[in-house]
Amino acid sequence: MGFFSSSTPSPTLPAPKISSDGAPIAPDRTQRAKCWEARDGYFRCLDKNNIVDSITEHNKAERGCAKEGREFEGNCASSWVTYFKKRRVMEYQKNQTLEKLRKEGAQEMPGVVGAGVPGQSPQ
Repeated sequence: MGFFSSSTPSPTLPAPKISSDGAPIAPDRTQRAKCWEARDGYFRCLDKNNIVDSITEHNKAERGCAKEGREFEGNCASSWVTYFKKRRVMEYQKNQTLEKLRKEGAQEMPGVVGAGVPGQSPQ
């Protein structure tokens, strides 16, 4: 326990249910919705505090968004938390690169390269 920990443990997700073959059962729709809602709240807080990468700027994120961060981590699987945090940084870097290319005069090409991405419609 740390210096400022309380005697009551923080709320944690219940252990995942196990199927008959021994594999964990994926979160249901309600659990996923709670996770996404907590993620969105945490990311809004990070945006308000001008934090893009809450992994490398952990101390700053903890100071500005501790409550939201605990809610996010309490409502999502740890692998999801890591994935969402890394994806946030990747999306930011992608948008920065695209903006830089636009400013340099690059133009989007019509169509899709390769087989496309599921959910993406040809232009």
